[in-house]
Amino acid sequence: MNYRISELAEKCDVNKETIRYYERLGLLLEPSRTNKGYRIFSKENVKRIKFIKRMQVLGFTLAEITKLLGVVDKDDERCANMYNFVVEKIEEVQMKIHDLIRIEQMLINLKDSCPDDKSFIRMPHY
Repeated sequence: MNYRISELAEKCDVNKETIRYYERLGLLLEPSRTNKGYRIFSKENVKRIKFIKRMQVLGFTLAEITKLLGVVDKDDERCANMYNFVVEKIEEVQMKIHDLIRIEQMLINLKDSCPDDKSFIRMPHY
């Protein structure tokens, strides 16, 4: 299935300007165009934008995502120094996992020390 920019924006839950921005940054490959000059995007563009947005939610910068997509696109220039980048990202992710585990344990302890809302009887305020 093919999409015009407004359809793609709606499908990916992003703004049309976001798509244009991704194009300018090279995150999206040049789309084909209709005879009237409208951009036509494919299902692959949908997957790619959803990947970009998910990676951003996970803390990756657009520059880092560009580098990762360089591997997908087999772009030698964007793949340069990939080993060091990946090693650094692995360390960063492991630190975040460690922090999240500590936060999870803190929340579990907090939950265990709080009264159960179901058994807690609230007295009316007068």
